[in-house]
Amino acid sequence: MIFNSSYFTPETFFLTGLPGLEAVYPWLAIPFGSMYFVALVGNSLILVVIHGNPSLHQPMYLFLGMLAFSELGVSASTLPTVMSIFLFNANEISFNACLFQMFSIHSFSIMESAVLLAMSVDRFIAIYSPLRYTAILTLPRIARTGVAIAVKSVVIMFPLPFLLRRLPFCGHDTLSHSYCLHSDLIQLPCGNTRPNSILGLCIVTSTFGLDSLLIVISYVLILHTVLGIASGEGRRKALNTCVSHICAVLVYYVPMIGVAMVHRFVKHAAPAVRLLLANVYLLVPPVVNPIVYSIKTKQIRHGLVQILLQKKCS
Repeated sequence: MIFNSSYFTPETFFLTGLPGLEAVYPWLAIPFGSMYFVALVGNSLILVVIHGNPSLHQPMYLFLGMLAFSELGVSASTLPTVMSIFLFNANEISFNACLFQMFSIHSFSIMESAVLLAMSVDRFIAIYSPLRYTAILTLPRIARTGVAIAVKSVVIMFPLPFLLRRLPFCGHDTLSHSYCLHSDLIQLPCGNTRPNSILGLCIVTSTFGLDSLLIVISYVLILHTVLGIASGEGRRKALNTCVSHICAVLVYYVPMIGVAMVHRFVKHAAPAVRLLLANVYLLVPPVVNPIVYSIKTKQIRHGLVQILLQKKCS
């Protein structure tokens, strides 16, 4: 029996917005568009401030720049399809574009998680050995760390699009989110998805799972070190340097865990609620982190003020 090739590999996928709320899509575009604007502009400004201020070329701020870059990547990866659905009710995406979006979202998310781990190690070294801090975290070592994180994020995701391309989809072409995720795509093929599932599980375990465990261990060591500081003022100052990073970790992992819990245990929740949470969880960290670091970090705040004053004067 001869089959059409499109029967096995669809030319397009159909994304799902928020079922039942199609009538208010133009109104939903306002808050979502505002969040994307804050995420893109906020993280871009942080990169500009760090790049343009030599005094901020220190480990803590360089890692913050890496975090802003990865969050820019996540936001830019999801923006086209999410806003197309809300503004134009356009829910089609080509097969290759879907694979590229999946690759981009997961690669930048893995990068973000790895940078958060690097930042926790940075905070531990700063508190445990402040006198050797800059000697340990030299600029070349930080640069190599950034390159290693980027290469790892790309390489670890590289096989997944090719594994998906070899599978027959048998006419199944409707995804359950407004962007392409690997966990969503492997539900559609009618062939053997076991290699995809095993590799996907290994990636999740070796990145998000391992990173979160090591972050917890880092903060246990940080707390142990802080408790060994004699003065209460010294303990307070040491912990205060970690506040922004703790917020970034919570903002990254809590929504992720919340979405997983809703999908796993709250079966009776309306599909629109689950999909809304899934959209928001990728948007929350890129929106909140620039605000938190701008408020809590004096050097970043001063740099942003200088940029705004320069624009005003010009």
